[in-house]
Amino acid sequence: MIACFNPLLADERARKRQALLAATEEKLQRIAKQVARRTKTPLLTDEIALKVGRVINGHKVGKHFSLHIQDGVFRWERDEASIEQEAALDGIYVIRTSEPKKRLSAENTVRSYKNLGQVEQVFRCFKGIDIRVRPIYHRDDPRVRAHVFLCLLAYYVEWHMRRTLGSVLFDDEELTANRKTRDPVAKAKSSASVRRKKSQRTTSAGLRVHSFHTLLEELGTLCRNRCRIQADPSGSTFTQDTQPTQLHARVFQLLGV
Repeated sequence: MIACFNPLLADERARKRQALLAATEEKLQRIAKQVARRTKTPLLTDEIALKVGRVINGHKVGKHFSLHIQDGVFRWERDEASIEQEAALDGIYVIRTSEPKKRLSAENTVRSYKNLGQVEQVFRCFKGIDIRVRPIYHRDDPRVRAHVFLCLLAYYVEWHMRRTLGSVLFDDEELTANRKTRDPVAKAKSSASVRRKKSQRTTSAGLRVHSFHTLLEELGTLCRNRCRIQADPSGSTFTQDTQPTQLHARVFQLLGV
């Protein structure tokens, strides 16, 4: 078991807890004023408890408050001991692995855990606009398996294309190497090269930077046209290919085609 501490996560949890506590206190104060105003027909314990319960359960910080409720009476205060106990764990999380330390270090264990984000990206790609594994119109098991296999094969091709074409995409070309050496706990930072690409929107060779989808659209402009001379409608036809641009040539060079 590996205990990790992320100071950025600690700050964010502390900020969020204080905001929720303040929001809850504001609503509890309203209830307290309402109870105090009802002097002729005091609110009963059950009525006050229902109002307080909706507030406490709404922000999920009820454990940090001490409540005193009875007919016509409602008081509350923060449970500072509970708050301090939770605050002591801010930014701390634990990762557990069955791999021995000699085989997988603590740092690489955390890095491997964070690489699960790539798996989530695969699922997003499968379900999103890239591949759209669903809907499946097949009914027989072999056909369904074949459909999913082809989707997986399509993603495999896309994954290799993204890695190969990283220099003309907005992707971070140094990400793979940086993952092996950067702080496994601290927030990941983009490399200087990808920040330059995103700001200037050009590659080091002066070509326009694309997303994967816009690059496919750009490649789709290459086509073979069947032509016929307008002055001779009955004449023979001929084919004419569109000329590749510098970007097309660079992509083909990277892909080796």
